[in-house]
Amino acid sequence: MAARLTSAEPGEPREEGYPRFSPAEMERRWTAASREVERAGVDALVVYGADRAGAAMQWLTHWPVTREAAVLWTPGATPLLLVQHANHVDNAARMSTGCEVRWGGDSTLETLGHELRRRRPGGLRLGVVGPLPASGAGLLEAAGAELVFLDLELQRLRFVKSAEELEWTRRGARLTDAAVDALARRAGPGIGEAELGAIVESAYVPEGGTTHIHYFSATAMRQPSMRVPAQWPADRRVRAGDVVSCEVSASWWGYPGQLLRTFSVDEPPTPLYRDLHDVAVAAFEAIAARIAPGATAVELAEAARVVESAGFTTCDDLVHGFVGGYLPPIVPGGSRGPRHGSFVLEEGMTVVVQPNVVSADGTAGVQTGELLLVTSKGCERLHAYPRGIGVLGSLA
Repeated sequence: MAARLTSAEPGEPREEGYPRFSPAEMERRWTAASREVERAGVDALVVYGADRAGAAMQWLTHWPVTREAAVLWTPGATPLLLVQHANHVDNAARMSTGCEVRWGGDSTLETLGHELRRRRPGGLRLGVVGPLPASGAGLLEAAGAELVFLDLELQRLRFVKSAEELEWTRRGARLTDAAVDALARRAGPGIGEAELGAIVESAYVPEGGTTHIHYFSATAMRQPSMRVPAQWPADRRVRAGDVVSCEVSASWWGYPGQLLRTFSVDEPPTPLYRDLHDVAVAAFEAIAARIAPGATAVELAEAARVVESAGFTTCDDLVHGFVGGYLPPIVPGGSRGPRHGSFVLEEGMTVVVQPNVVSADGTAGVQTGELLLVTSKGCERLHAYPRGIGVLGSLA
């Protein structure tokens, strides 16, 4: 028999000490989701996640997806949270809020299909959110569901952060500051790229933080071959005369900060890297000066023209929304133009400004930037770590 557990309501004492949003905050989220369900004309909502992906799942239930999970909700009913694997059910019941929690059986999606047939034998219109595989869509359709994908609708609910969400985001930003500070103090010649990850994690894991990302690049300043931080560490060791760039996001229960910084190693930056970084700072300041309620993605892209004017280019996106996903507005550099040109900023949104300025030949690059909050008067820093190019090693 599948395990059936009921998660506690927000505010109930829990000896495990998992952080919780208030009952009012969780009610706000479910109310907003229910409006989207009603607007779409669907009978029920399924939120799906797998392999630690699925931000909407944690936003609605407090459960960070592990192997696989699906929430089934019909208006007026208690949400049903199906969790894979069986040994994850107990933890999901302790962490999740206001759900009935069950093991998903041999196949979470088949179990979900059986539940749909039981509830609505004649079929139903089913709103779906999350990275549902094609095979899973087939199983739900075989159970009589007409699928209506509501990813964009639920994503929009996460654009503007509540006061409680901003409190968690600020904590994620502080953990991220600590991570980059640890890198600046402890990294230097002889450190392996994999060890860079261990250094930054040592600053936040003991404080209850988790890794959202940490990307690094290390290359010789006088013979560069990397323009942007890599997602996976190589087996190379940092050397004197290198330049190291990082993109670090430590998270507080799904609410990360993000810092991007560049460091020379054991000597000052070369003229090329000084020029690249000066232009990156100018681009950052120009974009940040445009951030305010009502600003569009096109305006943010226009502010970064200083990069091309200086004879340089970019690789990474200049701007993206952040916290709760990689969100609009996504503003690539150069001629690519913003992916969300008509997107308008609102007070309470959080965005990362991150000019990755690259040499014309594509061999050298720097990165600088951080997470900012859109306020009624412009933007606010969420990070306290100093700006500017740093030095690792004996000169630090």
